[in-house]
Amino acid sequence: MNIFNVLTLLGGLAMFLYGMRLMGDALKESSSGTLKKVMEKVTDNPVKAFILGVAVTALIQSSTATIVITSGLVGAGILSLHQALGIIIGANVGTTVTGQVIRLLDLDASGASWLQFFKPSTLAPIALIVGIVLIMGARMQKKRAIGNIAMGFGILFSGLLNMTGAVNSLAESGIVEEIFTGLGNNPVLGYLAGAGIAFTLQSSSATIGILQAFSSSGLLVFKAIYSVIVGIYLGDCVTTAIVCSIGARSEAKRVGIVNILFNLSETVLVLVVVTIVHKLGFLESLWNSPVNSGIIANTNTIFNLGCAVALFPLLNTYEKLSRKIVKDDADKPDPFREKVGALSPAFFSTPALALGSCYDLLLMMFRTARENIRRSWGLIDNYDPNVWLEIQDTEEGIDRATDSVSKYIVEILPRLKEKQHVAIVTQYHKVATEFERLGDQAVNISKMAQNLSEQGTEFTPTAMKELDVLIALLEEILSNAELSFERRNLEAAYRIEALEPVVEDVIDVLKNNHLRRMSLGECTVYADAAFMNLLVDMKRIADVCSNIGIATIIRVRPELADREHHYFEALHGGDDEAFNKNYQQAHDAYFSQLRGTPEAEEKQGADEAPQA
Repeated sequence: MNIFNVLTLLGGLAMFLYGMRLMGDALKESSSGTLKKVMEKVTDNPVKAFILGVAVTALIQSSTATIVITSGLVGAGILSLHQALGIIIGANVGTTVTGQVIRLLDLDASGASWLQFFKPSTLAPIALIVGIVLIMGARMQKKRAIGNIAMGFGILFSGLLNMTGAVNSLAESGIVEEIFTGLGNNPVLGYLAGAGIAFTLQSSSATIGILQAFSSSGLLVFKAIYSVIVGIYLGDCVTTAIVCSIGARSEAKRVGIVNILFNLSETVLVLVVVTIVHKLGFLESLWNSPVNSGIIANTNTIFNLGCAVALFPLLNTYEKLSRKIVKDDADKPDPFREKVGALSPAFFSTPALALGSCYDLLLMMFRTARENIRRSWGLIDNYDPNVWLEIQDTEEGIDRATDSVSKYIVEILPRLKEKQHVAIVTQYHKVATEFERLGDQAVNISKMAQNLSEQGTEFTPTAMKELDVLIALLEEILSNAELSFERRNLEAAYRIEALEPVVEDVIDVLKNNHLRRMSLGECTVYADAAFMNLLVDMKRIADVCSNIGIATIIRVRPELADREHHYFEALHGGDDEAFNKNYQQAHDAYFSQLRGTPEAEEKQGADEAPQA
């Protein structure tokens, strides 16, 4: 043995871990949106949830990732903790698939030449060739993602082969035999070693793979490795629980706790059963026999699958214990709690889930701000102090949600690789501020209504009827703003741009009518200030909705980003026939409701006059 053998071993380990990370990240990147949709459809049937946990983990090669994603979905309220229980157990079984793939090391290709294609020494270069061709030559992102998966697979097996070669050299020195002889004589030490390595590497699959590589020395016996395998379960689940707890709500933290409880039960059950079976003499032929990669993979699978079946009836018990260990959050009720809780750092490696969480929260913010605006309009004619307090409390929730989503967007932006994801996040960052401004207008209007009530001042019936026309116009704009953001609807976004100048026209008429009433002594000075401030706030609502529509248009038509100002200036300048038609139709419809006042008739006549 020399230093070069150690370097080869460590280098192979580095390649193995990087290959596993590259393959897993590419799988999560390309399938995270699909995974979310599938996991959202999980019913209360724990068997279906178990099967889903197995399938998802087998796909993305990481039980930690599966459970962390599940934790995020629970925190978002998409899944309940009860629904997640089966997924947790299934994830622990699904992680054994990696070991079954690595067992190809033991494949004997001497009897048939075609089997040679399935040996790691052949699969590794084939996967690397396929991967580099797809990465270098493909223009589509999906093909590049497949290329990354293939490259990860090839690097993983290349590292495994390097580790195997280094272990064979080290075996001649007697070090490997001494290490695992000591573990065989002391199961507790083996258990702690497995837990420590899995905790350090943050992957049970990687730890099992390393153990399989060491088995190529022919010096590992069953009594030395079974306790190591069991220890791996504990080390991996502790890491998972820590990740699930970072910035999470109580329900999401319980996912990690259930995983720990299950793995602790699993380790106790395996150690007890193996000890009893050995004492009864059923393991004599295997106990001191050398194990290979296949035996390690099978042992790992049997342990996990057997314990899943045996412990499945205890799912409800695990749920109850997790609720006793992690208490409910003592915060005051917050309608945004679940959506904010879904902004989990655990989703940083799966952009589709992270962006989906941002979208859900932003849409809720818009709808909440819109409802606040509706309630504030109601206060103008019928002031209610309880409604006023509700508007203020809701606005505080919108502000907190804005801070949370803005911070989350800033944190995730440097981690995004695809231009499409960057474009989406950029839009989200813009509209987050707009949604918060929308909430501010509701507060301004409600405070104006409060002041009117305290002063004992009211608007005239004529003024209220005119405001109703403006409110109806703004409701249409708000509906289009919601539709444009929710569904990226271009028609709705362009409709906002046509309606926004109509708002200006209506406000001009309302101002002139108000001044006429003031000159006739129909309105008080205090009502004058309140009415004018109200019109300013209503104009700002239209402006905010216009910004939301513009963000949607730029999101769908990114080629306009570099000439945004000139494009929309030309649009409002009368160069677009569709825009002009929409504007005129809306103008006529709302001004017909204002007819009967001299100012409205005068405005209508001016707009219909031929241009000089």
